[in-house]
Formats: sequence, C-alpha cells, structure tokens
Amino acid sequence: MDESNSSWFKEYLTPSLVQFVEVREIIFSGKTRFQQVEVVDTFDFGRCLVLDGKTQSSESDEFVYHESLVHPALITHPNPVSVFIAGGGEGATLREVLAHDTVKRAVMVDLDGEVVDICRRFLPNHHRGAFDDPRVELYFRDAKEYLETTEDTYDVIMIDLPDPQEAGPASFLYTRSFYDLLRRRLNSGGLMVVQSEPCMAGNLDAFTAISNTLESVFPGVYPYHAMIPSFSFDWGFNLVSLGPSPLDLTAQEVDRRLAQRGCTLLGSYDGEAHHGLFALSKNIREALAKETRVITENDPLVVP
Repeated sequence: MDESNSSWFKEYLTPSLVQFVEVREIIFSGKTRFQQVEVVDTFDFGRCLVLDGKTQSSESDEFVYHESLVHPALITHPNPVSVFIAGGGEGATLREVLAHDTVKRAVMVDLDGEVVDICRRFLPNHHRGAFDDPRVELYFRDAKEYLETTEDTYDVIMIDLPDPQEAGPASFLYTRSFYDLLRRRLNSGGLMVVQSEPCMAGNLDAFTAISNTLESVFPGVYPYHAMIPSFSFDWGFNLVSLGPSPLDLTAQEVDRRLAQRGCTLLGSYDGEAHHGLFALSKNIREALAKETRVITENDPLVVP
C-alpha cells in the first residue's frame, strides 16, 4: 500500500510499470510468518487479496482467473475423482473444483494458514463456503514436503501458487524437480495445470520458461491464457496431460460434460471459451518455440 496516499493502492507490475487503483477501504493489513497480507476494497475491482504487494485476485474478475485455471483440466479428464491443490488460499480454486460432482476428494495444501483464515473471514465471495465441504482435506504445510511424505496419487493437480518472488515462499515450486514429483503423484491419464505468470509481449520470460520446464518432464504440454483486468495482463497457464488432450474436445462436448457434472453457474468458461483459451498469438507461439531455459533449484525462477 502506498503510505504517502492511503486512498490509492500502488502496485509495481514490473520495475518500470506501475498500476494505481483507488481504494474505498483497507479491510485488513498485517504480516504472517511468511508474507505481508492485505485485503483492500477498491472502487473498480471490489475486495482484493494482496500478498507482498502483488494482487492475487479481486471480486470483480476472480471468476475469470479461477474458472480458467480449474475447468479446462477437469473437463479434459473423463472422470476426475481426486484433486490436489497447491496454494489457492482464497478458496476460489477449491470452490471451482468442488463444482464438479465427480470429485469425491479434494486435498488442498497451503503453506500459510493465516492467509487462509484471513480469506475465510474477509473474502466470503471468493470461497463461498468451500472450506466446509466434507470432500475437502485442508493442510497447512509446504506442498513439496507434503507430497514427498505421502504416496497418494490424484487424477488432477492444480498449482495455484503466488508469484515466485525473491525470498518468497513459492520460488522453489516452479522447478523441474518439483514437476518431476508432481508427475509421480498423477494417476494414469492424469492432468495438471500451473498458473504461469503474464502472457504478453515484453513480459513473457516466466511464462515461456515454465512451459519449457514442464515440457522437459511431461509428454503433453498445452499453454493457454486469459485476460484478467485486475492484473492488467493477459495471464498464462500451462495444462499438462499424461492422457487426453484438451484440444480434442469439441465445444459441444465441453458443454455436455459441464451440464452432466452440475457445473451450471459458471460466468466465464464454456465450450466456446475453452477453445479460445488455447488460441495463442503468433508472437507468443514463436517465443515458446525459442525458449531453452529449464528452471532448476540452482537456477530458480524469480519475478520482480
């Protein structure tokens, strides 16, 4: 928060690009063991969760982000029963996972239990009671440590982590070794999706590096994108599959599966939108083809 003028939230999108958003009210501001946390009520975006100065989601458009993150992978899987979520403290990723009535077990692991408590209290429109669903198992641990200490496997894995900032809690969860572990925790024919940073010309380095690192581990990698207004960026995702391809589904089949599973209240995602998500512009496709970096623990991904 910009302390010199408390009615405006100042966010550095890059070291040379700043976004100002007018604030109606600071709902919460404090520090957990791991990060600075703010919940601010803004005029344009409603209530926003901000971690270490970076907007994580807003009431006005979180449905676009979370539906885009969750549903392509779950719909591509013919019968997703078990789902693992790394991060996702607001509970909105969990909310969208539970919209599929095929899901019988949803394990969510978030490092920062204090953030989850803050979101449960101050962002009810994000989680909408998802934490109380009997299908949910909620753990406050490091996701990598959790997966290393269990042999459980899953149909779909969702990686909804904060930006990999220097000295932040997530920087080592964007590495090839972590993706190797995730592959071992997928069932046969399983799918995984990773939030993958901005997907726009001039700010593609993280997106293409994540995609190339995933390609070094998984046989099928499908990069895609969605415009998130509160982020001021077209946002990137990477879906990986050990089985079916999301590109093989027709719009009609996507809509049929959504209806069959009871996903009737979506605001952004449907069969037509599904194919639009995977349509990347020529310059982005070229940048992905040229990328050679593989992210490792010795050379972690760090965004400014």
